[in-house]
Amino acid sequence: MSKMVRWFGIAVPVVALALGGWALAEEPKKPEAKPEAKKEEPKKDVKPAAAAKDIVDTAVEAKFTTLADLLKAAGLVETLKGEGPFTVFAPTDEAFAKLPKALLDDLKKPENKQKLADILTYHVVKGKVPAAEVLKMDGKTTKTLNAKAEIRFTVKDGKVMLNDKATVTKTDVAASNGVIHVIDTVIMPPGEKKEEPKKEEPKPAPKEEKKP
Repeated sequence: MSKMVRWFGIAVPVVALALGGWALAEEPKKPEAKPEAKKEEPKKDVKPAAAAKDIVDTAVEAKFTTLADLLKAAGLVETLKGEGPFTVFAPTDEAFAKLPKALLDDLKKPENKQKLADILTYHVVKGKVPAAEVLKMDGKTTKTLNAKAEIRFTVKDGKVMLNDKATVTKTDVAASNGVIHVIDTVIMPPGEKKEEPKKEEPKPAPKEEKKP
């Protein structure tokens, strides 16, 4: 009897463990939760930086009023809106104000269009020449869009002068088709003077012939 009790005491836990294991084995596995897909934020349209304006529009925006007006009168707007690149030594309004008013008015006349164009193109160099390069041109000359004349550079104490008359006061004003350097004086091509145009003397009235 005692052996039976002992056997029963051992058998029951073994059977219970077996049944428990079977139950665990038969328990259906829960599906593993899939990780949530990360929501991609919509890409923002990155707009490219606006290109700098061309030489003419930059001059207008920078308040080079007289220069802009004279470029129109000389028919050079389309030229300086072209592909270029160009380097413009741009006189300020104050620089043009140093010229006699009568001379400026005379240059704006249609019959003097070529003369005005010659003066303005004398301030333009073909190619993009930044200030760092200009500083290396001490004592050198360079061709301008005015095919008849060259300008000469002088560098002293870090200041650049053109033809020993105009001083560069501001550099590297960026444009889409070149660069602008600001000068304080209008430079004239060789042979061109800043004097007021000579006024035509009135012709004397024809003398009336006395009839006999």
